[in-house]
Amino acid sequence: MSAATPAPTQRTALHIIALIVGGLLGFIAVVLMIAGFLLGFLYAIERDNDGFYTSSTERLVTTTNALTTEEIDLGSGVEPDSPLWDLDLATVRVTARSKTAPVFIGIAREELVEAYLDQVRHEEIESVEFDPFSYETTLQPGTRRPAPPVEQSFWAASASGAGEQSLEWDVQQGRWAVVLMNADGSPGVDHAIRVGAKVDLIGPIAAIVLGLAALAMIVSLVLMVVGIRGLNRRPDHAPAVATGPATAGPYPSRLVGSLDDDLSPALWLVKWFLAIPHFLILIFLWIAFWIVTVVAFFSILFTARYPRGLFDFNVGVMRWTWRVAFYATSAIGTDRYPPFTLESVDYPADFTVEYPERLSRGLVLVKWWLLAIPHYLIVAVFGGGLQWPAVAAFGSTPESPFGPAWGGPGSLVFILVIIAGAALLFTRRYPRGIFEFVMGLNRWVFRVQAYVALMTDVYPPFRLDMGSQEPERSSLSQRDAS
Repeated sequence: MSAATPAPTQRTALHIIALIVGGLLGFIAVVLMIAGFLLGFLYAIERDNDGFYTSSTERLVTTTNALTTEEIDLGSGVEPDSPLWDLDLATVRVTARSKTAPVFIGIAREELVEAYLDQVRHEEIESVEFDPFSYETTLQPGTRRPAPPVEQSFWAASASGAGEQSLEWDVQQGRWAVVLMNADGSPGVDHAIRVGAKVDLIGPIAAIVLGLAALAMIVSLVLMVVGIRGLNRRPDHAPAVATGPATAGPYPSRLVGSLDDDLSPALWLVKWFLAIPHFLILIFLWIAFWIVTVVAFFSILFTARYPRGLFDFNVGVMRWTWRVAFYATSAIGTDRYPPFTLESVDYPADFTVEYPERLSRGLVLVKWWLLAIPHYLIVAVFGGGLQWPAVAAFGSTPESPFGPAWGGPGSLVFILVIIAGAALLFTRRYPRGIFEFVMGLNRWVFRVQAYVALMTDVYPPFRLDMGSQEPERSSLSQRDAS
């Protein structure tokens, strides 16, 4: 091997990293795409004819001479020579109507408003709630009657007169305040107002976000293809591991696990901690698993085939998950630390699925949700609550991010494993009956997982096949005959 050629383990690590980064980028791309479409919807649909997003009409009342907002700080820390200084952020429109007196609406620098209303009795709006509408104010005492606001020249924008009045103001940097008064400055303000805003940047921002989503998705697909192809390419010196033995069992998937004879009595207490590196990787592998399953869905729908590279990757993720679960969480059946690989290796636990040459285009539409409902209800008992339909469909939940065999607290698998661990701690023996029962529960769960992940059209049997090995077809037939 030349010095420039990476070792097989290095190549495997690089491909895993590519796959993890690709899955993470794919998730980010989906989030950006949703955000971009929402922004685009707001920009195209939610505006009025003038392009404003407008609130409902609400009534503001005070017995004082004026209602003002708290200081509105719009980038006052931006330097005048900054590119942000002249950026047209938005246009604000305030519309007011009064039945008692001509209205006045004004926007001005906060310090100028304070000087104008100094020693003038007025109320300052501190907070506003919109559902239902309410607001809180602070009374600013005073006895001076202000000069009519229409006679002042410091307003950045203002509108006044009888009936409905509107002002529009291009948002600028600085500290600003909005003032509602009667046009002559008299006390007793009673205005029905609505506020609108026009943000021209929403359209370009939506386009930029969608562009970033497309770029992230392209890079994600490239990295995932590189990772999948690399992990499915076996080194020349490595023996091929055939998936053929899966045909010997009663179902196209094959889950096995061999119980160690000399298990440590106490190691199981910390195995979950020792497996944290695996858990972190599996989080991203299951994100990639979900994305690959969506791609496979459309491939099956249009071609009736599950792409072999994607199939082998998803089987590898389930295999990796089962090894970690067998070691740390759902069986504690071995003290051998799980390998970091998607491939079948010499390890006490393994999982394979027989590759289907063709799959039903019709079943792919219903088997992962409708047809699997009876199994979801049963698996919920095995895995702990109603989170399990999501686990079986997507491989993880917020409570269980490490794949379908995690077995949350309160689940049957979790309880049995704790009982087995306690027996191991105090008697140095793992009860064989519990182990075989736990294997049967895990086997049922993984069969359902393979089915809802579109890997087979064979409906999972309602049967608990206990034991470390899958039952042979012959023994299964004899059991059914008896």
